[in-house]
Amino acid sequence: MASAAACRLAPAASSSSAAGREGASASRREPVQRRNRLSRSRDFDAVYGRGRSVSTRFLTLYWFEREEALGEPRLGFAVPKSVGNAVVRNRIKRQLREIMRRRLGDVAAANDYVLIVRSGLPEAAETNGHEWLEQRVDEVLGKAAA
Repeated sequence: MASAAACRLAPAASSSSAAGREGASASRREPVQRRNRLSRSRDFDAVYGRGRSVSTRFLTLYWFEREEALGEPRLGFAVPKSVGNAVVRNRIKRQLREIMRRRLGDVAAANDYVLIVRSGLPEAAETNGHEWLEQRVDEVLGKAAA
């Protein structure tokens, strides 16, 4: 009889965890839109080849003014394999994408940007926290604006 009661409780427990997942996904923030992303190799090459750059200890920012003045800024992220394994590289890209999503209104709309991560950033970000990482991004954007 006890096993029958356990069987009846099991579906209820799984349904409540499914409801928890739905609530968590509803509270997720809006990601960087596709129209705001650089994805083609030729776009990255144009930014590297014809753009300007500034560097800090942990980040390098390249930017290039597109011919079409209208539109929104486009972002690309480059995280070399020397920074860490795939999990580390993807984690830092997610964090940087979220930071840059909040700053889209502060950057020139007609530009393409590529943010390159340098060695040591993931470890420093893990140690110092997300706010520290935001300060590093603001630092490199400030140098670019000057």
